[in-house]
Amino acid sequence: MLGALLLATFATGAATAAPGGTAAHGRGHGACSRDASLLFCEDFESLPRGGATSLDWGVDTERGTLTVERERGRGHRQGQVLHVHTEDNGHAFLEADGFSAPGNSFFGRMWLRVAAFPTAPDWAHFTLVEATGEGDGSVVRPIGGQYVPEVDGGTALWGVGSDGGPTGDWTNWRASAPAAAGEWTCVEWEQDASDNRISVWLDGRAQPDLTVTTTEHGGNPVDFVFPRFDTVRIGWQLYQAGSAPGSYDVLLDDVALATHRLGCGS
Repeated sequence: MLGALLLATFATGAATAAPGGTAAHGRGHGACSRDASLLFCEDFESLPRGGATSLDWGVDTERGTLTVERERGRGHRQGQVLHVHTEDNGHAFLEADGFSAPGNSFFGRMWLRVAAFPTAPDWAHFTLVEATGEGDGSVVRPIGGQYVPEVDGGTALWGVGSDGGPTGDWTNWRASAPAAAGEWTCVEWEQDASDNRISVWLDGRAQPDLTVTTTEHGGNPVDFVFPRFDTVRIGWQLYQAGSAPGSYDVLLDDVALATHRLGCGS
């Protein structure tokens, strides 16, 4: 990953116990106080506005910033959100490090609003969630996508992907899963280590076309195998320079990782 890790400065907050001896990172307020099985949760409500900092997670940026601000009438989300801003092919991630999930399997959920997806260059690739850990070097990207010039005259499509391991650099995009800009979307995913399966839901609807497994994926014809996850990054990264637009703005809310599917109700 490009750039240096910028350590987050301290803010108040505490971890709470979760099943299986796993510490739940994140704040016990609002949406984050309702479920003891959460492995990580951040609703941004108790953080001070301005540059994002927390005891519970780090910040990894290059040509990008993370800012806590109040959502002002742009959809149905209320209260404070995380504003992710990057320039061109920069990145900005909230980083849940020291992460551990029972059986190396977990579910994720977040609300997001992307102001604009890339429209150039062709095949521009973006990532919003990335999970890493010890193993064969695979960087797992359950939530991301690509601008595909061959679909409907050019469309940003969701796609599960990976890089760095034996399966290579791939994004399993699907024409059935267009990425809509300018509106709030509830994005959920599951990472199931029993068959290295990633499943995705958008606004509560399953996206079976996006599912990948040990043997069914978009990379080299070898097994796709999860690392032992210890870090999950959530934010935005674009990998190609000279993009259009030249900068990117993403709002995030109610980010959570858990031992079961959380749904979009909170």
